[in-house]
Amino acid sequence: MRYVNGMRGSAVAVVVASAALAVAGCQPGGGGADTGDGGVTPSGAVSSAASPTPGAPKPASSTSGPSTPSGPSTPSASRPASSAPDSSAPPSPAPAPGGSTATCSAGSLKATARQAAVRPAGTGTGAAVVEFTNVSGRTCVLKGHPTVAGAGNGSPEMNVPLTVKPTGAAAPVTVAPGGKAWVKLTFVQVQGEADGYCVSGSAPVVYPTMVVRLPGSGAHQVALDDGQFAECDDTVTVTAVSVVRPS
Repeated sequence: MRYVNGMRGSAVAVVVASAALAVAGCQPGGGGADTGDGGVTPSGAVSSAASPTPGAPKPASSTSGPSTPSGPSTPSASRPASSAPDSSAPPSPAPAPGGSTATCSAGSLKATARQAAVRPAGTGTGAAVVEFTNVSGRTCVLKGHPTVAGAGNGSPEMNVPLTVKPTGAAAPVTVAPGGKAWVKLTFVQVQGEADGYCVSGSAPVVYPTMVVRLPGSGAHQVALDDGQFAECDDTVTVTAVSVVRPS
């Protein structure tokens, strides 16, 4: 009987223990749920697969983690520099006056002189016109104001440079073969008869010839067709070379 009572007591104890476990498993919040793979999700954690609560705002979906603030847009690749010429570039130089025509050489010219019709009053030369003729077979250019020197005894190597006062604007002139250009020389005039005198008080000077030099076109010795050059003060006013014949 003791053995049977002992067995009954043990059976009652097993039944009571089983009932207690069954009651505990029905209690809410009682531990974690089996994940099926041996792991346990902590209590209170929300599974990412859980359905959202009705009425609650739906969270923004994300497939690549937290959003990164957008930075300044990256400019597109630079275009290659244009090959067009710079408009500021400054423009190409203009051709020199006369184009590619060469300056007349000394050997291409024949120079002669005569007393000018219009000259200061007095008894000296007063003024002379020097004529340059292109005796070459090519067109050439003359330019500028001449320099002038008196040639003692007709020898150009013994010349005396005169003080030159240029007048008028200088511009290149084109002279065709056989063409002519001129300059006018106006001297300080000699006054009085016989040997004469100079208003300045200096003595008059007489030169058998004058040496006239044009820029780039050599020196040319000229004599008057009717006498010598008589002047005062070794000063002369000269015009620029021109295709217009002076009087």
